[in-house]
Amino acid sequence: MDWSLILILLAMGAGGGFAAGLLGIGGGMVLVPFITMIFTARHFPPEVVVHMAIATSLATIMFTSLSSVRAHHAHGAVLWPIVRLLAPGIVLGSWIGPWLGKQLDTTTLALVFALFVAFSATQMLIGGKPAAARELPGAPAMFAAGGAIGVVSGVVGAGGGFISVPFMSWCNVRIHNAVATSAALGFPIALSGTLSNIWFGWHQAGLPPYSLGYIYVPALAVIAAASVLLAPLGARAAHRMPVQQLKRVFALILYALAGYMLWKALH
Repeated sequence: MDWSLILILLAMGAGGGFAAGLLGIGGGMVLVPFITMIFTARHFPPEVVVHMAIATSLATIMFTSLSSVRAHHAHGAVLWPIVRLLAPGIVLGSWIGPWLGKQLDTTTLALVFALFVAFSATQMLIGGKPAAARELPGAPAMFAAGGAIGVVSGVVGAGGGFISVPFMSWCNVRIHNAVATSAALGFPIALSGTLSNIWFGWHQAGLPPYSLGYIYVPALAVIAAASVLLAPLGARAAHRMPVQQLKRVFALILYALAGYMLWKALH
């Protein structure tokens, strides 16, 4: 990789890491479109370019989430009982997600990602206040919810925050706790999804050198280095800034990224 590419990847990692700490999203929603642009410009095989962008993004979340959750835990904001209830389903779903993604061609996968990002951005804009009496469901329903979060995260290469944060908020979990808990859930999502992407991409023909399954290791190393440094800053900012207003701004950015992935799907 040349220095210009390294600097671009460092900037992406910094932005994704800060967003992960700030909003508990893992950074995947931001990273996947940009990684897709870079891999396309470097003439990676078109039939796997989106698969590799998603897998590489998901792998970075292993590092980002650990850095982010440490800062959130220092504020006492992570609700570990919720993590324990959701994690088993998340691990199972995150393994299945990349397998489902492997069944889709690049066009379909890009379209799925674009639609999911647009939906997530809309959810962030709408917000909505939950019913006062609503609470988190019992263990079986939490396992099922974790499975759904894991499957979607594994398919689109995200840390799950765009599902888990609204889900917890809908169940009357305070927004700062929901963001912090989502950051903790990012690690099992990323670990299981990364192992799945390695396994299901291991014998894929035509992958570029230095690939580990669908993961492009040089990009992973550079992005992860930057994201680990910026995630704690985002986490600290989350406890000081009006997160709802930031979510609205972030949603507009997501609409733009969804538009690019939709263009990618149609071309």
